[in-house]
Amino acid sequence: MTAEDGRQRPASTDDVMGEADVAGQPSSDGDHGEAAGGGAGVRGAADAPRREPRGAFLRTLRDLAIIVVIALALSTLLRTFVVRTFSIPSGSMEQTLQVGDRVLVNRMQPNPFGLSRGDVVVFRDPGGWLSTPPGASQGWSLGRGVQDALTFVGLGDSDSQQYLIKRVIGVEGDHVVCSRVGGTITVNDVELDESAYVNPGNASCARTFDVTVPADSIWVMGDNRGNSRDSSAHTSDPGHGTVPVDDVVGRAFVVSWPASRWQGLDAHPEVFADVPDRSDLYEDE
Repeated sequence: MTAEDGRQRPASTDDVMGEADVAGQPSSDGDHGEAAGGGAGVRGAADAPRREPRGAFLRTLRDLAIIVVIALALSTLLRTFVVRTFSIPSGSMEQTLQVGDRVLVNRMQPNPFGLSRGDVVVFRDPGGWLSTPPGASQGWSLGRGVQDALTFVGLGDSDSQQYLIKRVIGVEGDHVVCSRVGGTITVNDVELDESAYVNPGNASCARTFDVTVPADSIWVMGDNRGNSRDSSAHTSDPGHGTVPVDDVVGRAFVVSWPASRWQGLDAHPEVFADVPDRSDLYEDE
């Protein structure tokens, strides 16, 4: 190795170009700034789509929550003031209604619209009519909790066991009489032909009674007279078997389920067409 070889040799033009080739094409500071800015722009554009789906999901969730709240509010209002559903728990209204039938009940009767003889009505226990008193604890389960929640918003009928359903035979002022078992009923001295709705094989009178319906009350009986604990079975009670109008939830007007049983509920006004009105007995009270 010579002294000349030990001295540092100046870089040649080829060497500089070679280094430039390794580092990449030369560019000005401005070029580097534009590249950096462009990179940031690309990252920002890439980040934006990742944020947008989350915002859209939250907006959709909010809209769904608003729709559910409005639907529940409307359902509750309908149930409270317009119409609700009940399930038939017993055979006291056969053949008109079968066990398990579901009926729609008009909540606008008796208020603001009144009741008429022949109407099928749902009412609260006036006291001692039900074997299980309303509100009695039946335990809790998840299934029962769901049913109760659906009933609360008007989509279920888990509380049907707390109510009764019968046909109105007498309204306030009516004198309703059954003088002998197996006979017929008279209302205001007019004998009724109830064959249109009384369960075949049943007589109109399963028990004897003689009652004048007090003001703001009704006299009700089941269509299956031989298997109905109705007004005639409670004549020894304080109300003598009558039901206060305030206990009436509404008038059942249609069988809504099962589909094979869909039908309107007829009040059979022809049965009571000749019965005179005696509500004027209470007009001055």
